[in-house]
Amino acid sequence: MAEEKTKKPFENTRVIAIGSGKGGVGKSTVTANLAVELSEMGYSVGLIDADILGHSIPQILGIKNKKPMATKDGIIIPIEVNGVKIISMGNLMDKDEALIWRGPMLGNVLTQFFNEVYWGELDYMLIDLPPGTGDVPLSLMQQLPKAEILIVTTPQITAADVAKRLAFMAKKTNSKVIGIIENMSYFICDNCDEKHYIFGKSEGEKLSKELNALLLGEIPLSTLMREDSDKGIPSVLDERLDIKDKYNLIATKLLETE
Repeated sequence: MAEEKTKKPFENTRVIAIGSGKGGVGKSTVTANLAVELSEMGYSVGLIDADILGHSIPQILGIKNKKPMATKDGIIIPIEVNGVKIISMGNLMDKDEALIWRGPMLGNVLTQFFNEVYWGELDYMLIDLPPGTGDVPLSLMQQLPKAEILIVTTPQITAADVAKRLAFMAKKTNSKVIGIIENMSYFICDNCDEKHYIFGKSEGEKLSKELNALLLGEIPLSTLMREDSDKGIPSVLDERLDIKDKYNLIATKLLETE
C-alpha cells in the first residue's frame, strides 16, 4: 500500500501538455484530433481537459451528455470514445453550470484528475491546458515536471507573441517545449483551390526558430472542420477531409522527438 501512495502519476506515460498564449486559436480542437490520431495509430491514449472553467473537449468529441462512472472506492472511470480515455469537468457538472473558483481550487481538481481517475496503462497522456500562463499551467508543470509542452498558435503576430509567455513559463519550471503547431494557417478557396493566408503567414515557423522547437505542422482553416467540432466528430475521422494526413505527420514527428 505504501508503494501505491508514493507512486507518481503517469510514471510510465509520455505526458504532453498542449497550451496557447491566448484563447480562440483552436487549441482544444487540435488536442482532441491529435489524441484520436494517436489512438488510430495503435497507441493507448488518455486526455485530460484541464481547461476547468472553459472546457470544450466534451463538445468536440461528442460526449457532452455522458457522465463518467465511479468504483465503490470513489475512483472515477474515464469516458472512452474513439479509443481515447477522457476526463473533463464538463462531464462532471450540470449543463450550463458556471464555476467561480480561485486558483488553488483549480489546482486541486487537476490533482484529482491525475490521481483519482483510473487511467490504466497509457502510452500518451494529452492535457488540454487553459490559454495563458495562469494557475493551472503552473500547477501542472510543478506536479508533472517531466511533462512536455506543445504550443498551438495562429499565424497572427499577436497570437505568436503571447504564446512566447507560455514558453518562458515552461523554461522557468524546467519543462521542455517540444513543438509548435500553427492552426488556421491558410484557407483553400473552393472555387480556385488556392491558399489564402487570411491571418498572416509563417509566424509559427518564426516562433519555432525563436524557441528552438520543432514546427510540427500547419493546419488549414476549414468550414468542414468547424462543422465537425460542432457535431462532436473528430475531423481526422471525416473521410471528406484530407486532414488525417496532417495529424498523422504531426504525431509521427512527436514520436521522433521522444
